[in-house]
Amino acid sequence: MYVTGRLPLLVAFGVVPVVLLSLAGVDAWAVAAGWVVLSLALALMDAAAAASPSVLRVERRIPRRALLGQRVETELSLLNSGRRVIRGRVRDAWQPTAGAPLARLALDIPPGERRRLVVPLLPRRRGELRSEFVVVRSDGPLRLAGRQARLDEAGALRVLPPFTARRHLPSRLARLRELDGSTSVQVRGQGTEFDSLREYVRGDDVRSIDWRATARSSTTMLRTWRPERDRHVVIVVDTGRTAAARVGDGVRLDAAMEAALLLAALANRAGDHTHLLMFDRIIRARVTRVDGPALLPALVDAMAPVEPQLIDTDWDAAFAQVRALTSRPSLVVLLTAQDAAEAARGFLGSLPALAHRAHVLVGTATDEPLAVAPRPDAAEVYREAAAARTERDAAAVAGAIARAGAEAIAASPDDLPPRIADRYLALKAAGRL
Repeated sequence: MYVTGRLPLLVAFGVVPVVLLSLAGVDAWAVAAGWVVLSLALALMDAAAAASPSVLRVERRIPRRALLGQRVETELSLLNSGRRVIRGRVRDAWQPTAGAPLARLALDIPPGERRRLVVPLLPRRRGELRSEFVVVRSDGPLRLAGRQARLDEAGALRVLPPFTARRHLPSRLARLRELDGSTSVQVRGQGTEFDSLREYVRGDDVRSIDWRATARSSTTMLRTWRPERDRHVVIVVDTGRTAAARVGDGVRLDAAMEAALLLAALANRAGDHTHLLMFDRIIRARVTRVDGPALLPALVDAMAPVEPQLIDTDWDAAFAQVRALTSRPSLVVLLTAQDAAEAARGFLGSLPALAHRAHVLVGTATDEPLAVAPRPDAAEVYREAAAARTERDAAAVAGAIARAGAEAIAASPDDLPPRIADRYLALKAAGRL
């Protein structure tokens, strides 16, 4: 049972006759008590006269997936299997980060009929969002009180990373097409493979002439080359405690996901094999042996439920997993936070063995540099000093990474994905991948 706002109004309405009767010499307390008892009795009778909401049958229609920050509509289907009209309100009990409206939906269902109600959602968090039940309130005839029932009907929506770095993909794909042979500049070298034969034109490198093909043809034929394909790109995303740090408008893990998705999309179009590993002390997500159009859906689906863990990452175990993914990886991209020498000791101790057998990039999302005020106060001075100390420590770690045989890339969350993609293209163009 529940009471509506009409019951307090009804009790307050009794103040007028109580005051008038008290002026006439009648016992006001007795009249007031009688009025309250009468109001409560009316509320009980109204609740008893309300139709039972437990006769409703609930069904859900929910999209399986949605992007973070994207509006999505879910549907509630309510069937009145009773013999009375049910009038009231319904609330779908989604968790707060699902972004469901706070207002209750009006309900008016005659016996034997079905109503479909649309519940819009605006997700504000990645992962699995759930609604375990629906609450229905059935009003009585006087709208003073009614009956309330909880109807258990679970629903779930998987919210995927938004992949805002997708806007950088067209320009990088255009550069990739140039490397693949859309331009006339194709030279043989390390990291290239035979592409096709074409006629020789003045200015071509005579060392690329194919004399056997020339003997079978009426003109001089030239071999062309393209960047080698079928290489392996292993992306390791650190999900340890450093991934929970706030960077920009989000956490470091979100920036790492954006960089991983952009690099995976680019490598997939380049014909390379992409592997994803999200790790701290155990595997949180793993995608391997997936190529073509199915790669990006598999990646975002695996990333969606992963959250940072407040534990230190076991880098020896992480690099062992990398070696298990492929025997000879061409490129390993480590997306982590290595900005403090003390915290990076375990990482730096394990890195040389991995860098000896593969080309390693270490990507780190950092905050934007602070703007220096013309006349800073004490708090700004301390803030700038802390930022300078952080930059110095990050530079020291980057130097250690370079001495271990890897490359360090540090940028803001918006700049990190395109910078890693550009470095991948540069390695392709240089024949090192």
